[in-house]
Amino acid sequence: MKKYIGDREFYRRVAVILMPILIQNVITNFVSLLDNIMVGQVGTEPMSGVAIVNQLIFVYNLCALGGLAGAGILTAQFYGKGDNVGIRHSLRVKLLIGLGIFLIFGAILTAFGDRFIRLYLHEGESGLNLEATLGYARGYLDVMLLQLLPFMLTMMYSSTLRETGETVLPMKAGLIAVLVNLVFNYILIFGKFGAPALGVTGAAVATVIARFVEMTVVILWTHRHSDRNPWIIGAFRSLRVPGRVFRQVLVLGLPLMLNELLWSGGMTVLNQCYSVRGLEVVSAMNIYLTISNLFFSAFISTGNATSIMVGQRLGAGEPEIAVDEDRKLIAFALVLSVVLGALMALTAPSFPKIYNTIPRVKEIATRVLLIGALTMPLHAFANSCYFTLRSGGKTVITFIFDSGMVWLLSIPVAFFLAYRTELPIVPFFAVIEALNLVKCVVGYVMVKRKRWVVNLVGETAAEPVL
Repeated sequence: MKKYIGDREFYRRVAVILMPILIQNVITNFVSLLDNIMVGQVGTEPMSGVAIVNQLIFVYNLCALGGLAGAGILTAQFYGKGDNVGIRHSLRVKLLIGLGIFLIFGAILTAFGDRFIRLYLHEGESGLNLEATLGYARGYLDVMLLQLLPFMLTMMYSSTLRETGETVLPMKAGLIAVLVNLVFNYILIFGKFGAPALGVTGAAVATVIARFVEMTVVILWTHRHSDRNPWIIGAFRSLRVPGRVFRQVLVLGLPLMLNELLWSGGMTVLNQCYSVRGLEVVSAMNIYLTISNLFFSAFISTGNATSIMVGQRLGAGEPEIAVDEDRKLIAFALVLSVVLGALMALTAPSFPKIYNTIPRVKEIATRVLLIGALTMPLHAFANSCYFTLRSGGKTVITFIFDSGMVWLLSIPVAFFLAYRTELPIVPFFAVIEALNLVKCVVGYVMVKRKRWVVNLVGETAAEPVL
């Protein structure tokens, strides 16, 4: 058991890194739940429209995070060896990649947003209005496009701060943003304090305001505290990056970005397959995702902490300690997921009752929540394996492990069940969730082989002549 349980000092270091990330994620997801409930009070069609658009935004968000992650792996290892010049180079690459992703996704969502939304609109048992849902979704998307750039810039700064040991400030900025979002949701959705009642459009406006507030806090703090963040000094005096670093980021980052694009796209396709069973399923899955994200945030945050802690050990030339701490972190994530899965199962019947929606939606949401609670340890273990492989720069392997499993296994099964059978949505969802057991077995084998134990940063980088 000593192989899987750390000492007090180990868990103290875990807490220092994990707790700010966890607190931010929990509060963000809790406010998203409140946001979701407020939108849900407007009606089932508005809630479904928002849920569809959020699926599209979800793909952009994860692609952005994946695009920045390659440089982030180097940042954590540069920090582990005290190389501020290297961190500066990786930050410049993040900026270039982030702007490219923003421009591409902004153009695609502007041109083809309606077509994507219509893929989710199917008649079900409850006779919900598909055209009204399309109208709500279109209005929500038009406003949400404005938050794509501030989200990208915030993630660029926040990820670098976390990778260099500063986890508290991104947490504070996130908390400020979610509170701003919550307040403006209440004002603009329901028309309080003399403001117009904008419904789902008001929810989008509140999100945009919150994104700009969060971006402002993170950027201003980073530049005003250059004594604590010496890597920011002269970071954008030039956008030049040594060819070696740029090639490393591309080798590491392209598979990660492609992985996040394909994985998030795969999740969107899975939800589209579920939507074939009717628009009420879209609303039920929206409730499930919002509530489950609140519980899942614990082991997802542990995965981020694993990537940072293990990456720093590898960059410092301590591979044996990296392997030992990784094993303990995976065990910690599993125990946490079992506890939270039990709590989620106990509360599953209560959450859907809060929503102002039809009984059929509440029934489906309750049953899929119970399935999600039962399979939470599978998600936790697979997530830990993913971040372990990523910390050592094995991005091609993580791509195969993560996206490969979705597109080669989950999606073919989902397409077959959706379009070739009449299997009801609850057992349909259970079958897809159970497939994560295969992913866990593959992840265990990959981590056990230790091919991810790699120091990527080598010698200290030199600042190029400007």
